[in-house]
Order: sequence, then structure tokens, then C-alpha cells
Amino acid sequence: MESAFDYWSAKALLEWQVELGATDAVCDVPVYRYALQQAAPKATKADVAPKIVKPEEIDPVAEAQKAAAAANSLSALKDAMDGFDHCLLKRGARNLVFADGTAGARVMIIGEAPDRDEDLQGKPFVGRAGQLLDKMLAAIDLNRAENVYIANVLPWRPPQNRDPEPAEMAMMLPFLERHVALAKPDVLVLMGNISCQAVLGRRGITRLRGKWDQAWGKPTIPMFHPAFLLRQTQQKRQAWADLLELKARLKGN
Repeated sequence: MESAFDYWSAKALLEWQVELGATDAVCDVPVYRYALQQAAPKATKADVAPKIVKPEEIDPVAEAQKAAAAANSLSALKDAMDGFDHCLLKRGARNLVFADGTAGARVMIIGEAPDRDEDLQGKPFVGRAGQLLDKMLAAIDLNRAENVYIANVLPWRPPQNRDPEPAEMAMMLPFLERHVALAKPDVLVLMGNISCQAVLGRRGITRLRGKWDQAWGKPTIPMFHPAFLLRQTQQKRQAWADLLELKARLKGN
């Protein structure tokens, strides 16, 4: 008697059964499945639960605090910042922008973050904004070569010059605090909203500018950032008033 199914029909039926979930072929001897289940050892929660191995979590702020505290000089601090790999901005930056000007000067200016020109040259406040800053300082008898020291909140350029993220500022703040302690200025000048947010914990430069505050035991005055003044030239009058306030403070001390 011929088989009711040819090869292709049997193959199609087998594939259909596989699609339905069949996993075992019918054997010559029946298998008592209940006996197999009873004999099998019961799985414990430890066997069933997925085993997740967590890598050791690293706190970048704590690591920054350790590295900054260990630096006993400005050159050591620069090396510590250059070796700090927990800030992702470092991967996209060309250069570490550490500082410029005269270490030990009475005035320390803290900017926000490097822009393209600063990233290329490895110095803070270069390009058009830097040129304007130099003119502003010269108007009150200050200059980088003699009596001004300059640094930034962040030493690496954010992509497309975006604002620094809170986590980025938090992990670099210990380095900035140590930077101020090692540079030993008489007064701090915070230029722009980002600097005020990082150092004073507040934003709103139009309200903060020109008003003295305290940061890390230093008299501190917020001012408009030169890049802002290039876009908002009508604010230069207020910037001039702030410079005169700084000049008066330096003469009084």
C-alpha cells in the first residue's frame, strides 16, 4: 500500500508541527513525563534568579577630590587634571585648557568653558572674547602678564559649545577649588552664568553682576562674560561699572 503522503507533504506537516511548538519526535517506547518531573531536583531561587555582576561603581566627584587634594602645586594640579579620565569631555577636546596669566596675582578670573579658539590654543580667553577681556582689564590697569590669573570652570570644550552639564561641573569643581587655593588670589571675578552657578550655586548674571559675594574665603564679584558683551553691546556700560568696582576694591585692600 502506498503512503498517503509524499516527501513534500510530510515535510510541510513536520514544519507546521514545529511552528506549533512541537520539540520532540514520537519514540517507539512512551515516556512517562510525570516521573521525570518528580525525579528532577527542584530549582532554588538562586538557580532561577539571574546573576548580575555589577562592576565596581566609581564616584567621579570623590575621585576628583582625591586627585585635587594630592596636588601641592599648580603644575601638579595641571597633571592631575590631565590624568583625570572620568569626564567624557576630555575625549572630544584637543587640549586641556588649564590657565593663563600670572600665578599668584591679586585677581583671578574664572570663566565658563573653553570655546573653539581656546581648545585649539590650550589657553583661556583667546579669540574675540579674549581680546575684549584684555581691553577691559587694561582700562583699569590690569593685564595677564603682571597682575591677572585666568582659569575656567571646565578645562575641556563641550561639544558645539553647549552649556556644561551639572554632573560635569560637579566633578571638576574640586579641581577649581584647589586651583584657587594654590593660586592664592585676593579677589575672584566670575564671568558669566556658568561660573556663578558652579562657584556660588546661583544663576542670573543680570541680577548678580556687580555685587560682592564670598567664595572659598575670597571676595567674589560676578561680571558679564566678554562673549556676552560682544552680542549685547548695550551692556558694556554695566560692565564698565563693574570694572570700576573691582578697581576700587583692589585700591582699598
